Amino acid sequence: MSPELHRPMAADRIGPAGFDVVVEPTEAELAALTRRMRIPAVESLRCEFHLMRLTAAAILAEGRLQARVVQTCVVSLEDFPAEIDETFRVRFVPAGDESDDPDPDADDEIAYADGMLDLGEAAAEQLALTLDPYPRAPGAELPEQEAEAAEHPFAALRRH
Repeated sequence: MSPELHRPMAADRIGPAGFDVVVEPTEAELAALTRRMRIPAVESLRCEFHLMRLTAAAILAEGRLQARVVQTCVVSLEDFPAEIDETFRVRFVPAGDESDDPDPDADDEIAYADGMLDLGEAAAEQLALTLDPYPRAPGAELPEQEAEAAEHPFAALRRH
């Protein structure tokens, strides 16, 4: 199965000065990302990558993800627009060379094979990571809880 946003790039294109790439999906790819993210809409997405070699095989990617999405508020259940503007760092490593380091502050790793990076899939993964799992529309408030719960219907029997 091919990813919704596929932008293959040969790792050997990255020279000593690094390499800059911008990924922007087509309308069809935005629709496919919308289905994958399970949100009402991914209206736009732009992902900038600056790629630099760390070793002969490991590549550091510093980037910026900008997107306009529509999410569903967990409080009101109404759809609302949301803007995303995040920077990120990931490392591309050959498949099988992924680290077992559990450090949550370490750069995320993306495996690649046959000397080809998939910057489209990397952009889609960054979008998935930046989406709020419990989105709230601006101004959405939880309803106030009643201070005292209603008396249980059988509570009167206990008193007798």
